[in-house]
Amino acid sequence: MPRQSRLDVPGTLHQVIGRGVEGTKIFRTRVDQEDFLSRLGELCRVGGFRVYAWALMDNHFHLLVKSGNQSLSQIMRKLLTGYVINFNRRHRRSGHLFQNRYKSIICEEDPYLLELTRYIHLNPVRVGVVKTLRQLRDYPWSGHGVIMGRQQREWQDVGGILAYFGKRRKEAVGRYEEYVGERIKEGRRPELVGGGLIRSLGGWSGVLSMRGKGEKVAADGRILGSGEFVERVFSEAEERAREALSWRWRVPELQVLLRGIAERGGVEEGEVLGGDQRRLVVRVRKIFCREAVKKYGYSGARVARFLGVTTSLVNRYASSEKPIAMDQ
Repeated sequence: MPRQSRLDVPGTLHQVIGRGVEGTKIFRTRVDQEDFLSRLGELCRVGGFRVYAWALMDNHFHLLVKSGNQSLSQIMRKLLTGYVINFNRRHRRSGHLFQNRYKSIICEEDPYLLELTRYIHLNPVRVGVVKTLRQLRDYPWSGHGVIMGRQQREWQDVGGILAYFGKRRKEAVGRYEEYVGERIKEGRRPELVGGGLIRSLGGWSGVLSMRGKGEKVAADGRILGSGEFVERVFSEAEERAREALSWRWRVPELQVLLRGIAERGGVEEGEVLGGDQRRLVVRVRKIFCREAVKKYGYSGARVARFLGVTTSLVNRYASSEKPIAMDQ
């Protein structure tokens, strides 16, 4: 059966797992681990994405990230390609390092952000690299020590996790560690990394509950979340696919359209993209939204991302029946 293509929706939480080919060690030395993390940190700074949790084991890595202005596939290609080149050079080897392609799972944030953070950070305990929660604080190859304040990785989003545990840092750190400790004796949880309906509902309990009620639910092996979340992911993915297809054939692109309208209105393109509220700039912005959506078929969400405004504002401008003239 052919494998499914990846789902890649911007602004979405992703669980990413990469393994060495045939069990090969992908981290042999501290230099390897630091190289991987420095590359990850640099991509955080320039790629607009967040890393909430991570763990580096001998033959695999585990990440929990939220994608930003670059797609996850772009980020991972840059991370892994650069790392493999340097790894092969350092260890005088050639050929593939990673097993097939990395595994990525889109995750529903509210129920799974903290659960996955805990699960990933406990990786070293599950494999016996460290024995206790106290030892895990000082383990350098898991993001747990960063949240605890014992390791320094400026690119890791610590605040996004601690915000769930309290406003004062010391108190939040303590509650976070208690939360992690609740599952320290627990083994692997296939429902978090497995497939199909079991993964989508987060385990057999969710599946049995739905079956007991005689309900059907959308499910996909690439997604961890409720049926509603699965449907929403597919809806957004389909919209992006339609937009990608339309960009291939439709002229003008948004940047070209903006340039022409801005020139007619006598304003700079950057003024329309920014928050300038001068009457003429707002008028040009309204005309741009109407033409982009009504005339050329761009979605309100796509135009909003391009302009840096809300989708509701774009849709309001586009749906207005009142004539708009440059010289009003």
